[in-house]
Amino acid sequence: MKIRAAVLHELGLPAPYAKSKPIKIETLELDPPGRGEVLVQIKAAGLCHSDLSVINGSRPRPMPMALGHEAAGVVVEVGEGVTDLQPGDHVVCAFVPSCGHCLPCQEGRPALCEPGAKTNTEGTLLSGERRIHLNEETVHHHLGVSAFADHAVVSRNSLIKVDPEIPFDKVAVFGCAVITGVGAVVNTAQIEMGSTVAIVGLGGVGLSALLGAVTAGASRIVAVDVNDGKLEEARKLGATDTFNSKDPEVVTLIREATGGGVDYAFETAGVVPAMNVAYGITKRGGTTVTTGLPHPDHLFSFPQVTLTAEERTLKGSYVGSCVPARDIPRFIELYKQGRLPVDKLLTDRLSLDEINEGFDRLAKGEASRLVVVF
Repeated sequence: MKIRAAVLHELGLPAPYAKSKPIKIETLELDPPGRGEVLVQIKAAGLCHSDLSVINGSRPRPMPMALGHEAAGVVVEVGEGVTDLQPGDHVVCAFVPSCGHCLPCQEGRPALCEPGAKTNTEGTLLSGERRIHLNEETVHHHLGVSAFADHAVVSRNSLIKVDPEIPFDKVAVFGCAVITGVGAVVNTAQIEMGSTVAIVGLGGVGLSALLGAVTAGASRIVAVDVNDGKLEEARKLGATDTFNSKDPEVVTLIREATGGGVDYAFETAGVVPAMNVAYGITKRGGTTVTTGLPHPDHLFSFPQVTLTAEERTLKGSYVGSCVPARDIPRFIELYKQGRLPVDKLLTDRLSLDEINEGFDRLAKGEASRLVVVF
């Protein structure tokens, strides 16, 4: 079938993207779903820094690639062997397909699925196949989803059936921003009620982590960013303290304000300076968690002695250490109860043709979550 999709042909074109236009809206040929795969009509797809990091070249991927990984839609057709989804079901896409058989999957850590990581890097579906073509040239899939399109073929293992009452533009963000941010707080760090928390970087993931900290009962939540507008937004969402990290004394100021640092610091910006701040404001005996995905060549260094002498913990969190099939429905239920108001993260809704301009806004820090609606 013919689809309209956003395709990246070249890494690292300069901003502003409204001018360089790295993303082209193309008419592609989409194959039918194979065994274990599903054809989904995409209804909403969020713009995320994981897309931006491919566009700017900090996360190299094979080209050409149809971008987009945070999405929700409706099942149109199921491939052979898919028996637990049917046309009309509402689904959210998870950007790491889990095979269910490798050691991490058997250990209950599907975010670390080894075949899923391999196929995501290679730009294929979990089956190893590519279902998208442009003038007989094969186009790579982004994180097994390629959601900036009116339709996508994805692995059944990439889909979570969800409550059809939730609007698509709101439920889409559960597929990346929410599970990554909230999951880092409740799964990776497992913060205790009454603990002190800092969030360094207030994009969609960072603000989701902030909401997660509020829901989990943190007594003090410090929000840190270079953008004053984001700091104001964080206060509205529950931050008790805000600091602009452009201040060269920001680490000292936060440590003084919190009596020596916070119990848990979360770095969500994916840049080394943010990680330096997060580690610097973590107290003795505290935990620093990073969800960011910097360029593979970028290195973070710290005084090794602090791990021992201060009993520090330094942890990575991918996909919020979530089991998507378990956690997405749980987080949606908290949203329905008003306890996880992720709809407040939505900055604007865009058409597919506005996507380059949308990534300019994301890169400048002008938006928490922009969603393309179809």
